[in-house]
Amino acid sequence: MSSRREFITLFGGAAAAWPMAARAQQPAMPVIGMIRSGLSETEPGSRMIAFRQGLDESGYVEGQNVTIESRWAEGPQDRYSDLVADLIRRKVSVIATGANTPASLAAKAATSTIPIVFGVGQDPVKLGLVASLARPGGKATGVNFFIAELAAKRLGLLHEMVPRMARVAVLVNPANAANAESTVKDVQAAASALGLQIQIFNASTSREIDAALTNLVREQIDALFVGPDPFFNTRRVHLAVLAARLAIPATYAGRDYAEAGGLMSYGSNLADTYRQIGVYVGRILKGAKPADLPVVQTSKLELVINAQTADRVKARLATRRGYLLVRR
Repeated sequence: MSSRREFITLFGGAAAAWPMAARAQQPAMPVIGMIRSGLSETEPGSRMIAFRQGLDESGYVEGQNVTIESRWAEGPQDRYSDLVADLIRRKVSVIATGANTPASLAAKAATSTIPIVFGVGQDPVKLGLVASLARPGGKATGVNFFIAELAAKRLGLLHEMVPRMARVAVLVNPANAANAESTVKDVQAAASALGLQIQIFNASTSREIDAALTNLVREQIDALFVGPDPFFNTRRVHLAVLAARLAIPATYAGRDYAEAGGLMSYGSNLADTYRQIGVYVGRILKGAKPADLPVVQTSKLELVINAQTADRVKARLATRRGYLLVRR
């Protein structure tokens, strides 16, 4: 009888050990290193939803067969190198940089072994991220979402909405020097074609945004062109609300601004960009090489006008001088 009890005890112990042994033999889930713009409370939720949708299209679901390790790219751009280095130490399988050119460049400079899937508004060949769009070469590929190239169209649409404008402020972030220079160059060319004058305003902090908009109102600038920049996107509510309160007709690079209260935006659908980044990350996790994945050029461009803001700006412009004197 005692022998039978011993047998049962041993059998039960062996059965309990089986799941542990099976778990030990299962490979660890791959880890995606994700550099995300701004802070968690400032990033549009639609972007990560779209990124996860792209992963799902490739057969990956966060928490089931893949892990996402996020790093938030808030602060000076030299922090991007530290964020990338942290992900490399984490031994991630692939780095996704979202719609963030400085982060993409930092990742490219930091590693030649870990695959990178980027999202950039400028030409990735000129940026040095890939050898060509069709044959990227190396370890990086991704999405070119055409923001920098749309300056002329954005300015033209703003001119249609405010046909009497003559002077336009261009807000750029001097901390992102290459992007600021490209934006000014493109807007200047577009403004010349339309017979408009531009004036450059710089801002790389919230306080500088306040100062820039206050100054352009004081100088009686007719409209505002906000350059495409990750920092401005993290401050989109601040920018949109302040511009609307000051009755400044303004154009922005993405619908996030218009949804936050900005007057109008024209540009690529960044949620779709994140979905495509997710698709490419999934394909790489399955064994595809970045060198063999052509850079995707987005074809979804959208014009978004906030009707409520348009009505408020229109009403305030009718008494603009008096309104601004009261505000001062």
